[in-house]
Amino acid sequence: MSTDDTSGDDQARFHLTRRGLLSGAAALTVATALARPGQAYAQDAQFCASLGWTVWESGRHIVSGYKDAVAKLGGTLTIADANYDVKKQADQIAAFVASKPAAIFITPADAAAIAPAVQAAVASGIPIFCGDSYVPNTTVTSTAMSNNFGLGSYGAQYISDRLNGKGKVAMVCLPSNESWDQRTLGAKSVFVRYPDIQVVSEIAFALGGSTTPRQVVDNILTANPELDAIWCAWDGAASEGTLAIKAANRKVFITGIDGGKQSFEYIKAGSPFALTLAQSFYEMAYMNAFYAHEVIAGRKAPRFVITPSYAVTKESLAGIPLPDTYDQPGEAAKLGWKRVL
Repeated sequence: MSTDDTSGDDQARFHLTRRGLLSGAAALTVATALARPGQAYAQDAQFCASLGWTVWESGRHIVSGYKDAVAKLGGTLTIADANYDVKKQADQIAAFVASKPAAIFITPADAAAIAPAVQAAVASGIPIFCGDSYVPNTTVTSTAMSNNFGLGSYGAQYISDRLNGKGKVAMVCLPSNESWDQRTLGAKSVFVRYPDIQVVSEIAFALGGSTTPRQVVDNILTANPELDAIWCAWDGAASEGTLAIKAANRKVFITGIDGGKQSFEYIKAGSPFALTLAQSFYEMAYMNAFYAHEVIAGRKAPRFVITPSYAVTKESLAGIPLPDTYDQPGEAAKLGWKRVL
């Protein structure tokens, strides 16, 4: 295992101590627990995190959540980036199991594909904590994630309402991860209720493939001259789709899921990017690390933690700087944002 601070295909190791205090508001649960007499935390525990990706806004917030939590609560942390490579992530998990850490954190890029590796990790007796998606056919210690079905349905409802229940819609889906695919199922559960909403195109996008989201949206626009809206399973497609819509000079609006400064910038500027469902990636990671400490101390962890999501539009961004810490507990309330899921 490399101890160099590297990126890309190399594994990066971060040694963190309590002196790196979490700035801003800490999770209420964490703050309350730390204030209780006799609350012990593992200062010398070794933690490992196998992350399916560290790119994009989501990856940056996930890494920050883990680093801040371990800095606050104690221990050392090794982070490995699989960069959407399933075999690489499975190998990382196996290597982490062999190193016998206090707990392993996993953010799956393809949850179903790495299920055997996670099953083996669970069988080793090491506490396993998953973030962003659950892993099927496994019983990990705890999973912190968004309500993906709800994220998909919320965006579809926004589109249906804005079109007054009538129009032509395209969908850019992300089926490679079972949890991400739940967003598509949620969207379809809404569109099917509107007989005058016609889904004219549904594209199953593959991360790591040769086709970009921009090319997908370009093709959708070319094939559908009367299109009204595009629902996207993640903000990467919505951001690139925004550029495609503007280049084609089309009156089409687009929605996404994830959140982050780039998405907020497009939305605030009044571009075709009209809505994102901003997830709490930082809090997913922080809660995983917090409950790992709880388990080490002999206390319980919840099987599921559903972290907050916020509906972000041009109106909710008016009059405020582009937020980057909204997914740290307590920060969204300062912006006047309310949890929708």
